Amino acid sequence: MTLRLDSSLAWKTATRLVSTNRDMLLAIAGVFFLLPGLAFSVFVPEPQMAPGTPPGEMMEIIAEAWTSSLPLLIVVTLLQMAGTVTMLIVMTDPARPTVGQAIRRGFSALGPYVLAQIIVGGTLGMAFLVLVSLAALTGLQVLGAFVVIAAFVAMVWCSLRMALVAPVLAIEAERNPVQALRRSWALTRGNSGRLLGFLMLAGLLFAVIYGLAMMLVGVVLVLTTGGGVQQVLTAAVSSALTSGALVYFIGMLAAVYRQLAGPPQGEVAGIFE
Repeated sequence: MTLRLDSSLAWKTATRLVSTNRDMLLAIAGVFFLLPGLAFSVFVPEPQMAPGTPPGEMMEIIAEAWTSSLPLLIVVTLLQMAGTVTMLIVMTDPARPTVGQAIRRGFSALGPYVLAQIIVGGTLGMAFLVLVSLAALTGLQVLGAFVVIAAFVAMVWCSLRMALVAPVLAIEAERNPVQALRRSWALTRGNSGRLLGFLMLAGLLFAVIYGLAMMLVGVVLVLTTGGGVQQVLTAAVSSALTSGALVYFIGMLAAVYRQLAGPPQGEVAGIFE
């Protein structure tokens, strides 16, 4: 029997997990999310473009900016992935590991996590290129547009089916990336639409809070600071808000996993009740 995701229950569980482990999660978020995000914002500023820049030149500027920032982006991404697994361990392990123990276990799962993402990204990217190329060979623009839209929808659907890879790695201690992908695919069967709606509502809530907070902070900083200080403070507030959202997102993943994985065995049940 396929279990159905209860979004309301998942949100309540996620907020309870975050609240219960708040102190440890704040420490981990500071190391893995806040500081790397702040460093990226400060050392890799957005590319500046003069008004009226041709589209082709704009694309070149953006491509050059991303290429130059790629090494730092990779480091930040790896830290965030390790932080994600670490937080899931802190939230769900009945043994109540210390921050250091959770971090070590998080890094031990980083390799399989990266491999799983490479497998998914490579497979989806290759499929997208093949389909678009075949459509382009027909010379029919309508068919090409349809294939692009259909491929995008398929990529979103597959991404949702693979959304529970991190919880599988953290909670089940699975270290085979292929098995982790299969497990996530099985857990999310029949719940892609519910999961998409749940994540979209949470994303919309964060977008509203983020927009209002940054607007207020922007007004205050414009009136009180300027230059480099304003840039750093703006980046710090933005990174703090994003880090907080990521903490709740990870809590949501843990809650969704527990619902779809069914009743836990042993002491783990008490964590989610």
